[in-house]
Amino acid sequence: MSDTAGDLDRQMAFLMEADRLKSVTRATRLTDGSRFENSAEHSWHVALFALTLAPHAPPGVSIDRVIRMLLLHDIVEIDAGDMPVFGDTSGQEADELAAADRLFGLLPDDQAASFRALWDEFEANESPDARFAKSLDRFQPPNLNLANGGGSWVDYDVTEDMFRARIGPKIARGAPALWAWLSPRIAAFFR
Repeated sequence: MSDTAGDLDRQMAFLMEADRLKSVTRATRLTDGSRFENSAEHSWHVALFALTLAPHAPPGVSIDRVIRMLLLHDIVEIDAGDMPVFGDTSGQEADELAAADRLFGLLPDDQAASFRALWDEFEANESPDARFAKSLDRFQPPNLNLANGGGSWVDYDVTEDMFRARIGPKIARGAPALWAWLSPRIAAFFR
């Protein structure tokens, strides 16, 4: 028999801790360029990308699982901070693993294991669901940058070649249709 009150206490502790994700500032600006987005906004937005762009997912992708992954994927940034894709990522993996242990450990054991398994699957980027989720995570920021005049690309002196080498394959691997749509827009921006 489960300890319902104890489980609820642990779930609420996790949810209150998750609220701190709203305070983690990312390197990507909003579409209007007015400010940087926070990690909670990013997680919501990329989950909405999954829901909206589901018809462009490769066959066999479960959008419900993708959305769950995307809602959890950046929670570790509460402890580890956001790591801009064109920034220095040394030490980030160890920090994120420790954060995952702590944050998911707040939950009741069965839920902690379930959430952690989804997060680990996203990080491994091997299943069709994880590949599509990871591709969407890489697809959302360039679309914000295109909308706001370059955003973090300007901040990090990103060139088209840099973008195509670091980001293009990650989008194309799990969302080839989205990469085919984005690629000419990237070329036009950097022209």
